Amino acid sequence: MPARTVLQQADITRALTRISHEILESNRGPDDLVILGIPTRGVLLATRIGAMLADISGTPVPTGSLDVTMYRDDLGRNPTRVPSPTQVPGGGIDGKTVVLVDDVLYSGRTIRAALDALGDIGRPGIVRLATLIDRGHRELPIRPDFVGKNLPSAQHERINVHLNEIDGDEFVTIEEAVA
Repeated sequence: MPARTVLQQADITRALTRISHEILESNRGPDDLVILGIPTRGVLLATRIGAMLADISGTPVPTGSLDVTMYRDDLGRNPTRVPSPTQVPGGGIDGKTVVLVDDVLYSGRTIRAALDALGDIGRPGIVRLATLIDRGHRELPIRPDFVGKNLPSAQHERINVHLNEIDGDEFVTIEEAVA
């Protein structure tokens, strides 16, 4: 079965705009807010959300990245990517509302690793989760606070997020995973 496009560039922008408004509403503004993206595409989405938050509120919102590679519980079973540097904004995360951003939420294991990584760099007041795609199939009791699109999928399917900065085009597809 060929890949089926489920989101186009305009859909992604609309979803991120909605997520940005929801973040500001739930936080009652931009104060004490920190946005941290999970590499690779989560960092790009976090940067976009941070820019949208600044445009909407008129106040810059600290944005950074949180590498979770060495915190994963599947290091021995799956090939890992090269770790990226964690970049925490100047004011740190202690006592702040931290919004973790990832492209696709699946089993919840990446977010569990992110929570462990966060604990090593500070103690946020609140941690929220924003994801472009929630595909279900959770293995851990983790749920997103902000979702671009719920995309129920079979476990044998694969969700591919393409972003301009990396892929030169922007869309989301679902396809049969190659065995």
